[in-house]
Amino acid sequence: MKLYLDTSIWRDYYENRSDKFRPLGEWAFTLLKKAVDEDIAILYSDFVLEELRKSYSDGEIEKMFSIIKNTILFKASISNKQAEEAAKICKDRKVAFGDALHAIISRDNEAILVTRDWHFEELRDVVVVRKPEELI
Repeated sequence: MKLYLDTSIWRDYYENRSDKFRPLGEWAFTLLKKAVDEDIAILYSDFVLEELRKSYSDGEIEKMFSIIKNTILFKASISNKQAEEAAKICKDRKVAFGDALHAIISRDNEAILVTRDWHFEELRDVVVVRKPEELI
């Protein structure tokens, strides 16, 4: 099994976020711990880094990723073909380009896209989408 974490999941973990009823940060941490304990691959991309850099310094991002052993943390590349497909999906389905790109990167790397963003409901035919609490 491989997991591609959407930017919001990294933020849930790092900020230990919660909403009125759910411990989002705790669930994200538990999933990351499970990945480490069970050697489940965690993927990220330059696009995840780009989104994280809107709120965090490179040092904070490095600290955020430090919970994951280097042996299971992998950077997925992004091809021009993937970006073109994401642009087409964005236009055809009226979803954000970034959401389409995350879905395509996940699919092409045979990874489960871990997110809680409802926009990905439109992309369930492209990629398997799960919330952290569904995987722990």
